[in-house]
Amino acid sequence: MARTALVTGGTRGIGEAISIALKDAGYTVAANYGGNDEAANAFKEKTGIPVYKFDVGDFEACAAGVAAVEADLGPIEVLVNNAGITRDGMLHKTGLENWQAVIRTNLDSVFNLTRNVIEGMRARGFGRIVTISSINGQQGQMGQTNYAAAKAGVIGFTKAVALEGAFKGITANVIAPGYVGTEMVRAVPEEVLKTQILPRIPVGRLAEPEEVARCVVFLTADEAGFITGSTLTANGGQYMV
Repeated sequence: MARTALVTGGTRGIGEAISIALKDAGYTVAANYGGNDEAANAFKEKTGIPVYKFDVGDFEACAAGVAAVEADLGPIEVLVNNAGITRDGMLHKTGLENWQAVIRTNLDSVFNLTRNVIEGMRARGFGRIVTISSINGQQGQMGQTNYAAAKAGVIGFTKAVALEGAFKGITANVIAPGYVGTEMVRAVPEEVLKTQILPRIPVGRLAEPEEVARCVVFLTADEAGFITGSTLTANGGQYMV
């Protein structure tokens, strides 16, 4: 029987590519989304992957969402924490609402989902947890104190989970992408992209979402059991750890 994988934020951008790549690799995939029904339904129609709408920042909503996925598809053995938002602004202009929104969606969600699947993984003696961080969680970024804090936080969280799960057959790893050619990044003015972003990337281009997705497929494989607590950087050489 195919392993069941849940991808948060799994119907658009990097998440969409991850969901499709996991399905192509033989997993039974569930894609979570938060609010865009039109995009989620279009994704479901195009891919045949079932979608589940719940707020990843709400612990009880995550518990209900996990229960729904497992009732429909079987135990979740692979979790990809991908959901994320930005509310950019210099710290001296950042309000509490924008701080809390980003922490809630980008960091709290990783606890909420991981906590709701970890007991089952421990009982079964197998689990793969992959969390999508960011280059800006490693190097920081002006105007993104909230985002950088959340994306750095998931790295520390993952290292602790990796230690706790190692003897139970559970691995936990992070992928930290650089600039990826998603709808959000491609909306940046072309002049800014050419003069301020691309010159900082040694390979000279944006990543494709599918390149991040291939990293996920690698880390979730049964054969990747000796890799845990790691951060895989996929940033075209922009920041080398």
